[in-house]
Amino acid sequence: MNLPSLLLLAASLLSVSAFKPSVQTLVDQRLARLDRLNGKTSVVSKRQTTTTFPAFNFTQPLDHFTQTGFTWNQRYFVNSRHYKPGGPVIVLDGGETSVTDRLPYLDTGIVDILASATNGLGVILEHRYYGISVPVDNFTTDSLRWLNNEQAAADSANFMQNVQFSGIDADLSAPSTPWIYYGGSYAGARSAHMKVLYPDIVHGAIASSGVVEATINNWGYYDIIRRAAPANCSAQFITAVKEVDALLSDPTTNEKVKSFFGMPGLTLDADLTSFFAGLLGAWQDKNWDPAVNIDDFANTCDAMGNPSAAKIQTFQGLTVSNATWNLATIINQTSSTCPATSTSDECFGTIDDSEFQQTDLSQTWRLWQFQVCTQWGFFDSHPPNSSIPSIVSQFVDVPYSSKICQQAYPPGQFFQVPALPNIEDVNQIGGFSIAHDRLAIIDGQVDPWGFDCAHSFISPNASRPDTALRPFKLIPGAVHHYDENGLADHTLEPPAIQAIHMQEVEFVQGWLADFKRGN
Repeated sequence: MNLPSLLLLAASLLSVSAFKPSVQTLVDQRLARLDRLNGKTSVVSKRQTTTTFPAFNFTQPLDHFTQTGFTWNQRYFVNSRHYKPGGPVIVLDGGETSVTDRLPYLDTGIVDILASATNGLGVILEHRYYGISVPVDNFTTDSLRWLNNEQAAADSANFMQNVQFSGIDADLSAPSTPWIYYGGSYAGARSAHMKVLYPDIVHGAIASSGVVEATINNWGYYDIIRRAAPANCSAQFITAVKEVDALLSDPTTNEKVKSFFGMPGLTLDADLTSFFAGLLGAWQDKNWDPAVNIDDFANTCDAMGNPSAAKIQTFQGLTVSNATWNLATIINQTSSTCPATSTSDECFGTIDDSEFQQTDLSQTWRLWQFQVCTQWGFFDSHPPNSSIPSIVSQFVDVPYSSKICQQAYPPGQFFQVPALPNIEDVNQIGGFSIAHDRLAIIDGQVDPWGFDCAHSFISPNASRPDTALRPFKLIPGAVHHYDENGLADHTLEPPAIQAIHMQEVEFVQGWLADFKRGN
């Protein structure tokens, strides 16, 4: 991939995986704006399955706790190729995206793997507000007020207890039939929550890269990347970020360094340095499966070069390291496309609230961001201690990363987004300590979201026992929910992936034996 397309492609791919650091939404919005200014349309490529599965709808109430009189259709897909009478239901939570993005998991991934091993029925269930499971006419603040953990969990419970599967002459509702609930990332946290909140309905659950601990300051996301990335790449980012921060902090060089990066006159310093974090977030797109893997992080590291003592003079009169020079070269591939008739703030700024206030149903970015702003947090920031080397600018902090919450969601008539999200709504379910019989915790060793998972390096229970009843597994070398996808020929998967799949099959089969024994 060439450098001119590197940053733009990385940003265009953000819509494929909605669960990204909060500052990525700001970067993504600005790059989409830049495309509009240049009359371009971003093209997003997604991995799709060639297998066709039937889609169905299940009627849900808009509000499970207050009678509104309104209902909506929740979409789900079914894989019955392995089902035999007496088998369980394996349901995958679609999470914060269209459920069609999860179809590969129903075809060759974890749902098919578990269904095949247990004669089970495979199902993927779309989350309220995502895909076509949209219960409202617009995405205003008021219309989004039913998008929360409590309502979404009640959706799943209602579905499990009352769904009737077409073409199957049997009652497969819970709890008379064992249901195994699976989720990855945000849906992984939901999977863990479902087992805790509805233990009599969910027989077993697997939380893969489940972000069970909501947090305001998510500094550890980038710190994990710093420690896991190639040492020369981390060193270059540390050098460049420190140097740019110093230049921005000096009134005599502030404008010069913005011009060097192709953004002269930019009002907010963080509107420049947040683009650096946007490059780093590509670490999350690494995957063992070549059809899914995205090499943007490796390409960025190559472009950053190796540490050097050499100094370079810029046209703006600055003396910078090769790390800063190379970073500016990358960023300028994007900043140079700002039309001559537009200012840097018009292209790259975040000071215009109106840029974030379109509320039609095409503005799907508003959905996960609303959940971030109301209950989850996960705001990007630099490390809290200056003794920790940082690949994130000091200007990227919680106030900057969270300001979109007030910009995008002005107070409605019936609902107001809080000044900071109510993370206790999430953490009271268990947080880092979440545990239950027949709840498996599966995390990746170098997953940046691992900071918010049960294996987190700041978790007081990160070394808990791994048992068949309460599996607690860390996949070596893995990034984000590496066990979720699989190949049609499982023997071609890497040994670590084959191993975790076999372990999941083994403990799920044991859980189902417990069900038959009445445990």
